[in-house]
Amino acid sequence: MRQLVYFVAVSLDGRIAAPDGAFEAFATTGDHIDWIVREWPDTLPKVALDALGVQADNTRFDTVLMGWHTYAAGLAVTDSPYPHLDQWVFSRTRSSEDVPADVTLTDRDPVEVVHELKQQPGGDIWLCGGGVLAGRLVEQIDRLVLKVNPVVLGTGRPLLDGAGYDPHHLSLTASTRFDSGVVVTEYER
Repeated sequence: MRQLVYFVAVSLDGRIAAPDGAFEAFATTGDHIDWIVREWPDTLPKVALDALGVQADNTRFDTVLMGWHTYAAGLAVTDSPYPHLDQWVFSRTRSSEDVPADVTLTDRDPVEVVHELKQQPGGDIWLCGGGVLAGRLVEQIDRLVLKVNPVVLGTGRPLLDGAGYDPHHLSLTASTRFDSGVVVTEYER
């Protein structure tokens, strides 16, 4: 069965973005980026793939889920950030006119959508962000891959916003340290 994988950059204090949604504090150069390009190319937006001369091979993912704010963060560059993936954007306030035809905009319950997607054949499902969507889907997340950046934001958007107070125990499956200071930790349910 397909897995839901939350693959996301995070600060040392558990923030995935500044209060205004900015993520410039996270390192965009360094050996961890080389690793992402090599091992996780499906998670690179088309603009980055084109700039690097790399192709996504869809060996990890064939579907991406985003909350509206995560999707909107790239609108200055493109309205279809991951055309190599089946793109889903969750919003209760936007309409289908706000996205191109190759992006599915939905106001449906993300838990129901993920349950349906997991039953379909295909590759794993990438939960790209944001924190509110991840908080809603915490029980459905099968793997958590955190790109922990050596920065403290203090305030900002949490990794799992509104996830509730019940503990969720995961098992550490890998940890990779990079000279850039980023540490990638991988957990499974």
